Amino acid sequence: MATTLYDRVQAELKGTPRKWLITGVGGFIGSNLLETLLRLNQRVTGVDNFSTGHLKNLEEVRQAVAAAQWEQFKLTEGDISDLDVCRRVCADVDFVLHHAALGSVPASMEDPAGAHRNNVTGFLNMLIAARDAKVRRFVYASSSAVYGDDPQLPKTEEKIGNLLSPYAATKLMNEVYADVFGRAYGFHSIGLRYFNVFGSRQDPAGSYAAVIPKWIAALLSHEPVYINGDGETTRDFCHVADVAQANVLAATATRPEALNQVYNVALGQRTTLNELFQILQTTIRGKHAPQEKPIYREFRPGDVRHSVADIGKAMRLLGFAPVYRIDEGLASSMDWYRRNVA
Repeated sequence: MATTLYDRVQAELKGTPRKWLITGVGGFIGSNLLETLLRLNQRVTGVDNFSTGHLKNLEEVRQAVAAAQWEQFKLTEGDISDLDVCRRVCADVDFVLHHAALGSVPASMEDPAGAHRNNVTGFLNMLIAARDAKVRRFVYASSSAVYGDDPQLPKTEEKIGNLLSPYAATKLMNEVYADVFGRAYGFHSIGLRYFNVFGSRQDPAGSYAAVIPKWIAALLSHEPVYINGDGETTRDFCHVADVAQANVLAATATRPEALNQVYNVALGQRTTLNELFQILQTTIRGKHAPQEKPIYREFRPGDVRHSVADIGKAMRLLGFAPVYRIDEGLASSMDWYRRNVA
């Protein structure tokens, strides 16, 4: 198998450990980033207020890595809306991976002020603290929600439409602030526009849960699966291991033209919700099991109808090369789902 840039970067990091900060470390993506970095023998500080993250996610990471690797992790319980907390955790850090946020379109529709406080005020606090600490690179989670109602497919980084939710507005504001800090202060950042991320430690609980863990929980419990709309809505599903790859590559990118940019992070393939339901049903129950049908209901306000990414920019400038197709990613994560979501 050919050696990829990510392979080379991982080998280099193992030989020369750096200090990283992960905000939202107790969350789905944050805890997977932590596991990835600890397996590379990195030193990691994590911060979380545990409003949506979970200590059990960190316990799973502790059990997954070597004891010596776990000892390289330090947890701070705090809120990024507090600038002093941000300054404290940014001290002596090489790379920041910023993932603390209120990451839900429906939650932002119900509480736009809360979304702004978490996603904009907290983001600005982190930018200020990281700039003042002279952090080498600030990598942050943006979202495909910034494409709004733009009908173009696939989505390219240069063209966005009218935003459809307060959540989308907060993520676009993150990109604006990051760009301003690059121009005004020469502070290097990279934004990652995640599409639909899935994998181990994705929370199936609550009314705002992502579709994959929610549907898996329903199928394992023989409960109804609800689809918003007609099921022909499309999404670009990206496994969390590929998200971790994108973060490591963004943090360590050396090409000047790669900096102060935003990138799509996805597989680059469309899957309808109807197709996703069939894949999940087959994966969980087998090809020859009796086929159940989902229950269709109204479209959800703020949702985008179709979404698929052009990942050419990330491939070209970061060396991003996603590994997992949706069926492969589900297969690799299914043991976790079976143990945790039913």
